[in-house]
Amino acid sequence: MPNHFKCDGTQYQSVPIRPIMRLYMLFSGVSLNEALNCGEKADFELDSNIGIHLKSAMNRLKSDGLDIETGRVNYQALASSSIFDEYLKLVATLQQFDPGLLNTNNDRKAFWINIYNVMTIHGVIAYQAKNSIEEIRGTFERIAYIIGGLRYSLDDIEHGVLRANLGHIAIPGRRFRDDDPRRQNVVDEFDPRIHFTLVCGAMSCPPIGIYQAEKLDLQMDMATKNFINNGGVVLNKDKMSVSLSRIFQWYSPDFGGGWMGLGSKAPVIRYISQFVIDKADAQFLMDYAENLNVRYQTYDWSLNV
Repeated sequence: MPNHFKCDGTQYQSVPIRPIMRLYMLFSGVSLNEALNCGEKADFELDSNIGIHLKSAMNRLKSDGLDIETGRVNYQALASSSIFDEYLKLVATLQQFDPGLLNTNNDRKAFWINIYNVMTIHGVIAYQAKNSIEEIRGTFERIAYIIGGLRYSLDDIEHGVLRANLGHIAIPGRRFRDDDPRRQNVVDEFDPRIHFTLVCGAMSCPPIGIYQAEKLDLQMDMATKNFINNGGVVLNKDKMSVSLSRIFQWYSPDFGGGWMGLGSKAPVIRYISQFVIDKADAQFLMDYAENLNVRYQTYDWSLNV
């Protein structure tokens, strides 16, 4: 592990980790004092307008390697970009930023979604993944920032904060323990559309977007429709079958289904139908939700380049 990713005691405080998570991190070689923004020096202070600063930084990165339309990322171009160097100074300030200053639930959601997405890009560059996000051992625990003196990994943000502490699909129990100070930053209510806003750096992930609190509901709706209507769901009426992204299997309970897609698929199909643009297809999904043969697509973990 590069030395500049190691944090000292002045940059963060330890958080209570459940034994099963400690075991997983030990197996993956992930340290609790490892974070991408520890080796950077902040040259300004942030306030509750962090969302504006972050959105501005991401907008500027678009010109150097982010393609919002396709979701593709030119990691090599970003790595050598002067704008990315400025971004590194921005994330260094997060070490002392209090997320509790974010006033509304939409402020919190937009902040954490944007942090997740740009932190993934930072992780791919920093750990020098070339072909697949899976080249980074323990990816979703290893890629992390210190925010407000507390460590947040990608999984902490997704399962703890944005999924309202529902916990990881493969690890029983809630993500944050009752005595975990990060619980104070959990969103008030989980919205399944979150899944279509988070970009994991792989080809099968949703395309990257930049989210704003004041437009969040519309943007999340658009992200969900974009994902579902552009390959995430493929309906074959003649064969009475539907092909779904693995997201709908892994997170089936979030859409009303059973664990890992077991049991009836109808609740998930009905959830999907409300975002299908073709009205005839949407009605077909509603009418035949109980009768459709469901299969899940192979997930492509290669980098979204």
